[in-house]
Amino acid sequence: MCGIAGIFHLETAKPVDPARVRLMTDAIAHRGPDGAGVWTAPGVGLGHRRLSIIDLGGGAQPMLTEDESLAVTFNGEIYNFAAVRKELEAKGHRFRTNSDTEVILHGYRQWGEECVKRFDGMFAFALFDRHAQSLWLVRDRLGVKPLYYAQVSDGSLLFASELKGLLVHPLLRREPDVRAVEDYMAYGYVPDDVCFVAGARKLGAGETLRLVRGKGLPAPQRYWDISFADRTNAREPALEEELVSLMRAAVHSRMVADVPLGAFLSGGVDSSSVVALMAEASPRAVKTCTIGFDVASLDETAYADRIARRFATDHRTRIVSPDDFGLIDRLAHHFDEPFADASALPTFRVCELAREEVTVALSGDGADEAFAGYRRHLFQHQGERVRSLIPASLREPVFGRLGRWYPKADWAPRFLRAKSTFIELGQDGAEAYAASVGVTPHAMRQRLYSDSMKAALAGHRAEDRYVRAMRDAPAQEPLDRAQYADMKIWLPGDILTKTDRMSMAVGLEAREPLLDHRLMEFAGRLPVNMRIHGNSGKYLMKKAMEAYLPQDILYRPKMGFVTPISDWFRGALAKEAAGIAGGSALARTGWFDLKAVATAAADHKSGMSDHGRLLWQLLMLDRALGRVFNLG
Repeated sequence: MCGIAGIFHLETAKPVDPARVRLMTDAIAHRGPDGAGVWTAPGVGLGHRRLSIIDLGGGAQPMLTEDESLAVTFNGEIYNFAAVRKELEAKGHRFRTNSDTEVILHGYRQWGEECVKRFDGMFAFALFDRHAQSLWLVRDRLGVKPLYYAQVSDGSLLFASELKGLLVHPLLRREPDVRAVEDYMAYGYVPDDVCFVAGARKLGAGETLRLVRGKGLPAPQRYWDISFADRTNAREPALEEELVSLMRAAVHSRMVADVPLGAFLSGGVDSSSVVALMAEASPRAVKTCTIGFDVASLDETAYADRIARRFATDHRTRIVSPDDFGLIDRLAHHFDEPFADASALPTFRVCELAREEVTVALSGDGADEAFAGYRRHLFQHQGERVRSLIPASLREPVFGRLGRWYPKADWAPRFLRAKSTFIELGQDGAEAYAASVGVTPHAMRQRLYSDSMKAALAGHRAEDRYVRAMRDAPAQEPLDRAQYADMKIWLPGDILTKTDRMSMAVGLEAREPLLDHRLMEFAGRLPVNMRIHGNSGKYLMKKAMEAYLPQDILYRPKMGFVTPISDWFRGALAKEAAGIAGGSALARTGWFDLKAVATAAADHKSGMSDHGRLLWQLLMLDRALGRVFNLG
């Protein structure tokens, strides 16, 4: 697990200043506190910051082949590197180290670009081929590891693990992309197909980009995608057995490390499943850790303690206050782009706790996306069943009218909050789902934006991304389409960005066994009733884990990390909320109607409305503007 950066001249082999590459890697030094390296040749420079996990003495980077015709800088882990190495050795390749990095070099030499399809892992790497005068950028299938790139005025292409690695280059133009602002205001994060800085890009999950000297910047190429187009005919017992086998293999492969290893444990289905399978494979007590809160309704430590006792883990718990907004500036530094998922705060704290004793921690990320574990998946599935019973020509007149007339009642019990349900039932299924995954609705954004911002957006609407993804999904049913869109947009944009930045902030490697691509492909073939059964999501996974976990762990309501942001903006952060419409960086952009922003802050403080998430979004956008564009 590391940070990578570099420069490649597309037109001519201009000299690359090693100091400039070093400046880029220094900007992401937190990703690799154990070592640094820079290598340059005519027209190319590769940089690396190392967090040592495998082959502590021999895995230094950038790494070259013995004849120096290939060079690579690599962030991540290839879990099946030993098997790939054995195959390559049988073909005559000779290795000088025991690292997974060297497998990339020999794999490329043997199979060319097809080698990436043999690698099982989380990774982003850049490989320079001297004979072809090319640079090959690669990102793992699900997008666990990030990779930013940008072309600048001298004809060079810059790349780095984080945006801050590009920002230190003097030729990168720092101009905001208003489309990214619209997307951020809708989702609470900037999706992978756009960047906060105009001209900068992110390589997508499952994509490669091959740059050849003397040619222009090409479009990325996709080498992997999840499909929901096929269905398995296997019976439930056989599917349970296959699922446990896949999960076991994924967990075991991610336990290979030459440094202390542990796991995050919340006491929920996903992390408990990972810990159960780790305990099965480990001769020693698995090291686990949990963050608890001093508010009973938010605290899951009792569930985590039960799992820790059940599997005799070496367990540590730390109680923190939900009022952890003192981390705001640190979050803004590590995310670079605006990021408003407030669960980043407790995620940072659990990574911080884990890092005190381990260097690698396994997490439970990915199961909700693969097996339909979010409540919105259940609501989408149920909503589509209702829509199928009523002709489209009647849905909008009936449900749309009810939605417009039904009073908004955020304060009421859930069963009385029918306004949004009626509105969604009156919409096309893709439109309804696109709205359900958002943070700030389109109508609210339109009230907040200035006339100049609306003009600059030129019709760009964030929800269209989800609608397109669902429309074009390799899928059979509406639930498939919703899950596919989540895996393409929400998973890399929110969940994996949060885990990567917060773990790397403290020099911790987080591994996600439930994002093993074979496990994801298996989930995509499941019939809908093996994902959602009655009112329960993740049906097959829960059934399969009944042999390991108690019923009240498997079937208790999902909690997750919760932060009381609405309370913050009526208390300690009330002045921050009011200041957003005043002399803030955000106010100087001209993007927002400041009176509308001030009204939202005042209505929230008075209790008239709940705009806590909106105010958190605006505050984090303000901080990002200050850091990235020096608008403080």
